[in-house]
Amino acid sequence: MSDASAPAVDITVPHSARVWNYWLGGKDHYPVDREFGDRLYELLPEIVQIARQARAFLGRAVTYLAGEVGIRQFLDIGTGLPTADNTHEVAQRIAPDSRIVYVDHDPLVLVHARALLVGTPEGVTNYVDADVREPKKILQAARETLDFTRPIGLIMMGIMGNVADLDEAYAIVQELRDSLPAGSYLVFKDGTYAVMGEERADSIHDLHEHEKFPYHMRTPEQVARFLDGFALVEPGLVSTPLWRPAPSAEPPRAIDDLCGVGRKL
Repeated sequence: MSDASAPAVDITVPHSARVWNYWLGGKDHYPVDREFGDRLYELLPEIVQIARQARAFLGRAVTYLAGEVGIRQFLDIGTGLPTADNTHEVAQRIAPDSRIVYVDHDPLVLVHARALLVGTPEGVTNYVDADVREPKKILQAARETLDFTRPIGLIMMGIMGNVADLDEAYAIVQELRDSLPAGSYLVFKDGTYAVMGEERADSIHDLHEHEKFPYHMRTPEQVARFLDGFALVEPGLVSTPLWRPAPSAEPPRAIDDLCGVGRKL
């Protein structure tokens, strides 16, 4: 895609990829993203920890799939802006021939992905410009890189909170799941309000709505339904710091972010 044909970056409203990049200490964000990030931080100081723990969980999950299970294909929907230890870096560090397809729809992500998400000579790293609400488009494009007769690791990190209608969100994941062959895996995480409580969650929801930055936190039961049709890998559906944590002097504590890794039978 040439610069002339690329959609313009809207810097008048915050965007999830740029806000998370700000919380993760990146450089790819605008004043509107930092302002929103700071306002949400005031309501939810643990959001920076949530962002960093999500990134750490992604690394552990991809390490598990590439290292212990032998997955060599990954479809990462809702890529976000490149930071350290992206999916392809973790997977190709273990298996250089891994093939990765990233999906996002923010123009800034597109520019950075094409410049920075460069894989190994033995493997493949491609990018699809699409919204999560377009599963057919995603799957059609992914099939140009991935072999859908062989197991695939589907990565969906916090992306379904952007879909307001819960039935629509479930239908999207089901369509993606149904396209995967047996032996594939889903790496999933989404925000909850089990720890913070409903009152603080309502304030955060109001801020999202006011800033036209929709994100819908789910209950643990609602998050669990996204993994229907998958056999959960131990330790099951847990807070991100609790999923196979690295040895630490201090035991990890639960935060408002649930995750799980499931295998399609």
